[in-house]
Amino acid sequence: MGSFVALAAIGTGGFFYARDIEPKYLQVIHHNIIKPQLPHSFHNLKVVQFSDTHLGFHYDLNELKKLMNKINSFQPDLILFTGDLMDKPNEYPYINQISPILSKLHASIGKFAIYGNHDHGGYGSDIYREIMEESGFEVLLNESKKVTINNESIYISGIDDAMLGKPNFQTTFADIPKDGYHIFLSHAPDLADEASQYHVDFQFSGHSHGGQIQIPFIGALVKPPFGEVYYEGFYDVGDEKPLKLYVNRGIGTTRLPFRFLCRPELTIFTLKSQ
Repeated sequence: MGSFVALAAIGTGGFFYARDIEPKYLQVIHHNIIKPQLPHSFHNLKVVQFSDTHLGFHYDLNELKKLMNKINSFQPDLILFTGDLMDKPNEYPYINQISPILSKLHASIGKFAIYGNHDHGGYGSDIYREIMEESGFEVLLNESKKVTINNESIYISGIDDAMLGKPNFQTTFADIPKDGYHIFLSHAPDLADEASQYHVDFQFSGHSHGGQIQIPFIGALVKPPFGEVYYEGFYDVGDEKPLKLYVNRGIGTTRLPFRFLCRPELTIFTLKSQ
């Protein structure tokens, strides 16, 4: 009887922790990315990635404001949002309050965003683009952008979502030279297998939420389509000159309002050429 009561108490405590504590227990992660191919003018470039806020489902505007302040505190050069801003765009009641909050983000080089599956869902494609562009983000939809400092350049590309969009690799990479340093944004991490067949130095992704619930010795329980192979952290994808992939665990939750051993994540990368 004592063992039963103890297990019940642990289970109840775990339930409240996974619902009320861990989803708000933001983890800030720092990584140095060393790539000799990186132009010297971009050495020590600070890149902040955030993803999968899912506003409207266990994540509200006050929390988004706190996140913006946190991001600005790192004084980023480049800000990347890898999709899923709202959980249900056509049902979110505070649409007009999002842009003023996102507009407060500052980056010396620029702010870029791509579509996630929830950004397309519920006829949200135009809603999402309008919000992000009003906020000063450049939305990359099967296209790339050349970024230049001191006559040296890198290329940032973004592909459409794999689930509800129309991703096109050839169009996305059409204007990127083979010797250019190339950062690729894809909401769906599993597109890395195909992306590795092209010239990509680094891929940033989200979508998987890190599995959202992780059980010791079992692993991640919730893996969405196109986030089943690569779902958290770093991967080397491909055989010859492998693509470096990073999968962000995201900020919010979806479907289930729980996180367990899989904290929400804000990631700061410092790019180094040596």
